[in-house]
Amino acid sequence: MEKLAIHGGTPVRSKPWVSKYMGSEELGVEEKARVLRVLKKKRIFRYLPSGLETSEASALEEEYKSFLGTNYALAVNSGTSALICALVAAGVGPGHEVIIPAYTWVATAAAAAVLGAVPILAEVDSSLTLDPADLEAKITSRTKAVVVVHMRGISAAMDEIMAVANKHDLMVIEDAAQANGGTYGGRRLGSIGHLGCFSLQQSKVIAAGEGGMVVTDSEEMWQRAVLYHDGAGYQFRFVERKIPAFPGQNYRLTELQAALSLGQLEKMPAILARTRENKRKLVERLKEQQKIELSPVFGTERDLGVSLIFYVENEEKARLTAQALTAEGIPAFQVYDSQANDQHIYVNWEFLMAKRDAWGGSFPWSLLEGDGVEYSKDSCPKTLGLLGRAVQIHLNHLVSDADLQDVEAAINKVAFHLL
Repeated sequence: MEKLAIHGGTPVRSKPWVSKYMGSEELGVEEKARVLRVLKKKRIFRYLPSGLETSEASALEEEYKSFLGTNYALAVNSGTSALICALVAAGVGPGHEVIIPAYTWVATAAAAAVLGAVPILAEVDSSLTLDPADLEAKITSRTKAVVVVHMRGISAAMDEIMAVANKHDLMVIEDAAQANGGTYGGRRLGSIGHLGCFSLQQSKVIAAGEGGMVVTDSEEMWQRAVLYHDGAGYQFRFVERKIPAFPGQNYRLTELQAALSLGQLEKMPAILARTRENKRKLVERLKEQQKIELSPVFGTERDLGVSLIFYVENEEKARLTAQALTAEGIPAFQVYDSQANDQHIYVNWEFLMAKRDAWGGSFPWSLLEGDGVEYSKDSCPKTLGLLGRAVQIHLNHLVSDADLQDVEAAINKVAFHLL
C-alpha cells in the first residue's frame, strides 16, 4: 500500500470534494420565478388584509401538511423558533425539565432554557441519537417533555422512545432539522411525536437561508404555537381562537423565504433516493474493512445518507484518521475534538455548563436550587466516548460512484497505515 499523503505519498484524490450543501445546490429557475412573483405582487408580508389566499407562507404550510400527513403546520423564521414554539405548544415553562440528547445543536438546550425550563442531558447511542434507556433513567417528577433529535440524517429509535414517553406521560417533540424527509417504520419524521420541528437553514435538505416549520395533529397545540409565534395575533390566523390569549414573540416567516422554499418538497424524494443509495453502497463496501466500526442503523431506512460516520479504536486514532483522510483528498473530521468548539456537543455549551442566563443570573436553574441539577464534562461520558472516536465525511446527492470509490480507497489506505 502506497504511503499516506500526510507522509509524502500521492493523495487518492486530487480534485475538490463535492459541496456539503444539498437544498441550496438545487436552487434554480423554479425558485427564481417564485421569488420574482412575490416581488411583482409587492406583497412581502404574510398578513396583509387582502389576498390571504395567495400567501406563500400559507401555501408552504399546506405542502408540509400534505407531505407529512399532519393536521396542522406553522411556518416560522428559523428552526430555533420552531423548537421554542413547539415547547410552548407542549405547555413547557418555568420549573419544568426537558430531556435532550447530549449531541445536538446548541439551540435545543437554549430553546428550553429561554422558556424557563431546565435542560437535562441524556446519552446518545451508536446511532448518534437519543438512547431510550438513558432517557428513562433521566425522568423525574419535574420532567415535562423530551426533545428527540434526528442527528446527521439518522432517525432516533422512535418506537422505544414513544413507549417510554407514554409510560411517563411526557410530551415528545421531534427535531428533524437534520433529517427532513426521513422516515422511521414508514412514518415521516416529525409526524410521530406530539410535535415536529424543521429548519430551512442553508445546510439543510430544503433551504431558504433561514426558516422553520412546526407540525402537529393537535389543534390546541397548533393554536398555542400560532399565538406564541405572533404576539399581535393578526385576528388569530383568520380562524376561531379556542384558547386564552397570552403574550408571544415575532417568529413570522416572510413571503420571500416561503416562496424560496415552495416546491422544494417535490424535489426531495429524488434527492434523498440518491443519498440513501450512495450510503447503502458505501456501507456495504466498508463492511469488509475490519478496522472500523459502523452502527447497525447506518445504511438502513433510518439513515438519509447525508454523511458517513464510522468509529475507530480511540480518540487519538480518530484525530489522526481525520487528518490523514483530509490529506488524501476526502475532507473528514473527528466528531468530538476536545480542542475545538463545536456547538453540537454539550461540553461546548458555555451558558449551560455555567448555568448562566442573559443577565448574569442563573435562571431557570435557580428555580430548582437545592435539587442538584449540575453539568460537567462527565455528565454524558458514553456520548463523549462515542463522538471522540467517530470520524465523519459529508455526503450529498451530488456524490458519484467514482467519489464513493475514492472514499473507500482512502479509508482502506488510512486503515492499513494507521489503524
